[in-house]
Amino acid sequence: MIIITSKYLIPKGYAAVALFPFIILRGNKFKENKILINHEKIHLQQQAELLLLPFYIWYIVEFLILLIKYKNRKKAYRAISFEKEAYTHESNLEYLNNRFRWNFIKHLQGK
Repeated sequence: MIIITSKYLIPKGYAAVALFPFIILRGNKFKENKILINHEKIHLQQQAELLLLPFYIWYIVEFLILLIKYKNRKKAYRAISFEKEAYTHESNLEYLNNRFRWNFIKHLQGK
């Protein structure tokens, strides 16, 4: 995991993004935010499990399906299985030590 900062690489409205093996933060002030960093580390683990390209394809397809369902970008984003897992466990700084592989599957719609 490599943490870098760049306000230009982060979409507006977001503080960070995980692009294996990097966590890109909007600014230095986010480096001390352990919950945000843990959230992004969860995404790095998901990306490693799915071998990057399948992760991004799945993420985009799931988002588009949920966008059609909810007709709301924010609701669709928050309902993505990868995001639901990360938001659910971001406060548990030990989560990745005990996480089962492919655990995001438990957070798919209908589960």
